[in-house]
Amino acid sequence: MRVALLILLGLVIGVIGTANVMSALNARNPMPKAVMTTMGYHMGALDHALKSKQCAAASIQQHLARLQSTATDIVPVFGTHEKGFTDEATQLQNRLQLAVQAAPADCAALAVALKPVGDTCKSCHQKYRS
Repeated sequence: MRVALLILLGLVIGVIGTANVMSALNARNPMPKAVMTTMGYHMGALDHALKSKQCAAASIQQHLARLQSTATDIVPVFGTHEKGFTDEATQLQNRLQLAVQAAPADCAALAVALKPVGDTCKSCHQKYRS
């Protein structure tokens, strides 16, 4: 009887411990995922515009501006000051600034403006995405 009670007590403690660990994992900072989701949305919209060959200048400029704005949140949101990561983020911001300044008005110009941006995203994700 004592053994069964100890086994039951161990199971209860295990369930409580698991619940606490799961709660802690769910409470972590949602901002990094939110920033990447937002950037993914705008990159996806631009990619869709390219694929459908419907590249309205106003829409392109709006998505590029939102990407540029959101990219400034990467370093503070991820909370890391690793030089390689901050260099990648800075390079992305610079390339987005150039893309906004280029003000692509058609699909060909958009493709040219997005190539370096996409290359920077890909490079960073290969190094730091887990």
